[in-house]
Amino acid sequence: MPVNVWIPPETAAQHRALLPEGVIVHDLPAGTPLPERLGRGEFLVADYNRPRVLAAIARLEDLQVVQTMAAGVDGLLDHIPPGVTLCDAAGVHDIPIAEWVVMTMLAAFHNLPQHLEAQRSGTWHRGGLNGGGDDLEGATILIVGHGSIGRAVENRLAPFGVNILRVARRFRDGVYPLTELPALLPRADVVVILLPLTTETRGLVDARFLAAMRPRALLMNPARGPVVDTEALTQAVQAGRIRVALDVTDPEPLPDGHPLWSAAGVIITPHVGGAVRKLYDRAWRLIADQVRRYATGEPLRNVVVDGY
Repeated sequence: MPVNVWIPPETAAQHRALLPEGVIVHDLPAGTPLPERLGRGEFLVADYNRPRVLAAIARLEDLQVVQTMAAGVDGLLDHIPPGVTLCDAAGVHDIPIAEWVVMTMLAAFHNLPQHLEAQRSGTWHRGGLNGGGDDLEGATILIVGHGSIGRAVENRLAPFGVNILRVARRFRDGVYPLTELPALLPRADVVVILLPLTTETRGLVDARFLAAMRPRALLMNPARGPVVDTEALTQAVQAGRIRVALDVTDPEPLPDGHPLWSAAGVIITPHVGGAVRKLYDRAWRLIADQVRRYATGEPLRNVVVDGY
């Protein structure tokens, strides 16, 4: 029988055209609330409209696969019915998030925020002999969560002459387990958090984690806000112990007047690390391949097991 595929109503024509011939394509209703029953739908494409996606999951008959456009699935895990396969978008965000890491790392090392502030005030402030900050050569970068994005970060940092330490939840050759973090943190000039949000990782970056970091080291988090204890982070920043670059926060966004907005040594971007112009092109190439695989009985990619 033909496969019924439900997609977001805003899907562009060039992305619809990527779907394989022979499948029946349905648009999710644009308005809310959704009808009580949507009908048959073996394959659901989950975009970033979480309320609509959750409503659709409960209203589709014979649902077999939920394919997300996001790499993180923490907001969907508890809503996937038994027997339904959840697939994430691992690989889709590798390039932009890796570039965000390199961009903000260079900005922090070379004092770019201070120079931009001086520009806005019309001040020519060189800051002495070290006004240009520091370069990355010889710096030790600790990547916590060495999956596909971690590998993309490492590849882009290689020309800078850095030293890489790798940590992941699954130990493998050349990659330390999470249990080794206390010994590795004091060695790192930069700590990059690339972990998914799970029960195990929620609050992982706590006061003890931050205290183990090298003084004035840079903590970077483009992953999920709740992986970091915001109160502990704020205290460490206000004490001048560490520097921070965040693309995600907890809560998100930070409340007006939160100390992290104006604290020295903090760079914050509004969860845009992966939100680049080519995002949907990459996502729909993955989606089209997944639909083809499902329709022909081939194994699916990026199947979520144990939360990631």
